[in-house]
Amino acid sequence: MWQIPGMRSLLVAAAVLASRLSTAHAQAADSPHEFLDDAKALLVIGACADGKAPDKVKAELVTKHCEKVKAAQEEYKKSWVSVAKPWLESHVPKTLPKTVVYPFAGGDLSTALTVFPDADEITTLSLEPAGDPRAWTKLDDKQMKAALAVVEKEISSLYRSNFSVTMNMIGAMRGGQLPTQLIFSLTALTIHGYEPTSMRYFKLAKDGAVVYLTDADLTKIDKIKNVASHNRALGNVEIKFKKAGGSKEQTYRHIMANLDDDHIKSDPSAYAHLEKKGNVAGMTKAASYLLSFGVFKKMREYIIKNVEWMISDSTGLPPKIGEPAGFEYEVHGTYTASNMAAGGQVTPQWKELYKAQPKRELNFRFGYPDKKLNGHLIIMKKKK
Repeated sequence: MWQIPGMRSLLVAAAVLASRLSTAHAQAADSPHEFLDDAKALLVIGACADGKAPDKVKAELVTKHCEKVKAAQEEYKKSWVSVAKPWLESHVPKTLPKTVVYPFAGGDLSTALTVFPDADEITTLSLEPAGDPRAWTKLDDKQMKAALAVVEKEISSLYRSNFSVTMNMIGAMRGGQLPTQLIFSLTALTIHGYEPTSMRYFKLAKDGAVVYLTDADLTKIDKIKNVASHNRALGNVEIKFKKAGGSKEQTYRHIMANLDDDHIKSDPSAYAHLEKKGNVAGMTKAASYLLSFGVFKKMREYIIKNVEWMISDSTGLPPKIGEPAGFEYEVHGTYTASNMAAGGQVTPQWKELYKAQPKRELNFRFGYPDKKLNGHLIIMKKKK
C-alpha cells in the first residue's frame, strides 16, 4: 500500500497529542472549579468593596445599593467593632487553638473575625446555603435592583442589631436571587481589611472529608431551575483570604447543615467533619437557645468533647450541662431574663450564675440582649 513519506510518524504524533488533550480535558473536568473572579465581582456589587463593578451590572444600581450598605458598615465599625475589639483582645487568650467552630452562625463571619482575627481556620454552620456566586451574571437590571434591596436590608439588620432575624434569613438566603449568605461573608472580609485569594465550593463525604465541586458538578447543578434548590446545591463554600498586603493565608468554610440529632443521624457528614478538627475554640450567639433543646444532644456532646474555650451570649451551653462536664464560666454585662420565650427554661440557670459572680461591666452587645435590652456575654473554658 502506497503511503506519503512520514505519514506513519505524523499519525502517531497526532494520536499522542489527542490522547494528551483528552487526558488534560478530563483532569480539568475533575479539578476544583475556582470562583475567585465571581468573589471579586460580588465584593464590589454586593459587599461594596472599593473597585469598579463589572460592565454587565448597571453602575447606578451598585452606587445606590452601596450608599446604604457602606453607611451600615461604617456605623457597625464605629459603634461595635471599635468598641468590642479592644475588649476582646484583652479577654481572648492568645494560646487558644487556631481552629474555630461557630454553629448556628447564619451569615455572621464578621463577629468571628473580630473575636478570632488570627484564626487559621473558621467554620460556620447554619441552615442557610452560601448560594450561587455566578447569579449576578444572569440577572437583568430589574432583577438586580430587587436582589440588591434584599441584600441591603439583611446586611443593615445584621450590623445594626448584631444578629439576624431567623425568619428573614430563610427568605433572603435560601431563596435569594443573589447569594446573600456569601455576600455577608465577603462583606465581613471588606470590613476587616481582608481580601480573598481563592473561592471554591464543596460537598462533604460521609467521613467528613471535603470534596470540591468541579465543572462536571456545576453542569448538573445548573439543570436545577428552582432557585432555593439551586442554592442548596451550592450550600458549602470555602474562601481563602489574607490581610491586604499581608502574607498569612487563612481559611473560612461555611457549611449548610441541620445540626439536630435526627439530621446528624441521617447525614453524619457535617458532624464527622467537625470531629476531624480535634480541639477547637468555639463561639455562638443569637442561636435561638437551640443548645438547651433536647433534640440537640449531639452538638452539646461535640462541644463538651472538643471545645477548649467558648464565647457566647445566653444561647451558649447552659451551665447545668457545662459545669458537670468540666467547664467553668465567667459572665460579663447584665442578664435578667431571656429576651424570648425559647430561653425561658435556661433563664434560672443564667440568673443564678450572674448572681454568684462579681459584676463585670460590658459596653457592647454580643448577640441577643436580655429581656431588658442589657448586653451580656459569657466565656466558658475547660478547667485545667
